[in-house]
Order: sequence, then C-alpha cells, then structure tokens
Amino acid sequence: MSGPSIEAVNLTKDFGKFRALDRLELRLEGAKCVGFLGPNGAGKTTTLKLLADMIFPTNGECFINGISVQKQRRQALADAGVLIESPEIYPSLTPNQALGMVADLRGVPAAQRKGRIEEVLSEVKMEGWADKRFGKFSKGMKQRVNIAAALVHDPEVVMLDEPATGLDPRGMAEVREIVRGLKKRNRLVFMSSHILQEVTDVCDEVALIDKGKLLFYDTLANVTTRFADGHPTIDVGLARPLAGEASLKDVAAIAGVTSCVLLEPKRLRLKFSGGPEAQESLLEALVSLRIGVKSLSESESVLEDIYMKQVARGD
Repeated sequence: MSGPSIEAVNLTKDFGKFRALDRLELRLEGAKCVGFLGPNGAGKTTTLKLLADMIFPTNGECFINGISVQKQRRQALADAGVLIESPEIYPSLTPNQALGMVADLRGVPAAQRKGRIEEVLSEVKMEGWADKRFGKFSKGMKQRVNIAAALVHDPEVVMLDEPATGLDPRGMAEVREIVRGLKKRNRLVFMSSHILQEVTDVCDEVALIDKGKLLFYDTLANVTTRFADGHPTIDVGLARPLAGEASLKDVAAIAGVTSCVLLEPKRLRLKFSGGPEAQESLLEALVSLRIGVKSLSESESVLEDIYMKQVARGD
C-alpha cells in the first residue's frame, strides 16, 4: 500500500444479542479526510473503538497502514492518533504539562518533546494558552487540546469521533478549520459525524453507515451523481425578494432548469441538467432576468436528501 491507510475486513461486533457492527468492509487510503456519517447508534463509535483496539471484534480484523490491530497492536497504532468521546484532562494541568505526559506515553524522544508540543499547540491555535490551567478553558478550547494530544507524536492516521459535537458555533467552526489543516500534512483523517454540514465542509469522501451496515463509500461528488436524481442542485441568493409568481416562472423557463423552488423570499433552489458549462450559461441567464442575483452555490441539501433516502431504505 502507498500512503497512510485504514482497513476493516469483515468487521463485526456483537454486544450480547445486539449486533452493533455487521461485517464491515471498508478500505481508506491516501492523505485525505473521510467523513464517517450516520445517525446516532449507527455503529460509528464502535468502529473507531475497534480500529483503536479499545474493544475486541466478534469477527473480522482491522489494519492501520497494513498492520493488523488485533495481531500487532503496538506496531499498528504507533502511527495513529485517536480522539474518542472527548476525554477530560486534569483541570490543574496546563496544556504543556498534559501534552508532555502524552508525548512521554507515546514515546516521543525527550529532546523532541518541547518542539513537538509547540508545533501541535500552534496547529490547534492554542499556543497562547500553553501555560494556562486547563480547568479555566471553554469546551472548545479543551477539545482543541484533546486534538493536539492525538497529534503530538505526529501520526499519519488520525481518527476523530464527532470532534465538534456539543460545541457552540464558534467552537465548531474552529474545530472544522483544524481538521481542514490536518489534510495538508499528508495525513489520513477518518472523522465520524452525524452533522451533514460538517462532512460537507471538511471531507473529501464520505462513508454512510446505519444499523451497523455500510450503505456506501465514495467521494462527495460521486455520491451526488450516484444517489441523487442526476441533476445538480444549486441555491441562488438574491439581493431582494423575488417579485411574484411571474419571476419564478421566468427562472423555471431557463433552458436546462428542471425544477425551481422558492425557499425563502431571497433564496431559490434550482435543479438543472448539464455540467459546468451549463452552470455558466445558467448564471448568465439568471443575471439577465435582473432579479438581483448575488450568489450561486451548490446546495447543502443534496447530501441531506441522499442521507435521508438511504437511511430510510434500511428501516
């Protein structure tokens, strides 16, 4: 294999009579961010715990960079950074102290620890708080230090379990920005989430799981092509409210537009046929109508529609 990788082979986990994970087959390879999407209770955290050897599989096996987690635990996890269920750090410790302990446990050479701690604190934008006590931090700041702890030994593979859950909007935005930055350092990031916007914002690919079964794994673009109705969906922002039904009919009459819905007085959602060239022509036609077009963006509802349809099929 070339580059960092994660693989699950026939991975199954039963808790008594309850099957939390059902013969998962999933292989991720290369430096990118993969969103592991699914509703609460779908099997996301169970999968990450199996990959991190925190629990044992009923059947199957996990591999990190081609090395079996179950057979060669220490070697397999040596190049993996894991953050699952946001562990608490002693409130009396500072980030420097807490990360120093983690670096020691992770085998970072003593001569390199100070530099590595400074680097990861900068990566999570906490360098100005290195000597402040952890107990005084906001939840978002604590989570950034937890992410730093997962990075302190400079792993190629990073596994994050819903890292932005429970944070306020600012904290969520900060964590997402950090995750985007992780991809720039030749890392494979596997991030579970039930927040569609989070996956759309930061991930290159998405795997959807429900009731312990993998429903699909592909790039976001391919998922849209495979599971949507084949027509791209865009949202059009307007500078002023659309003027009546006549204007809406004018938009719907543009060549290539297959549906047109007024979501809000200043926001339209369109589906159209064709690729980038068709989108360029569509924008020109919209502007020519003089309805106050100020933005054109891929609809955030596409993944949501696919998510809801695929999960519903498993009911």
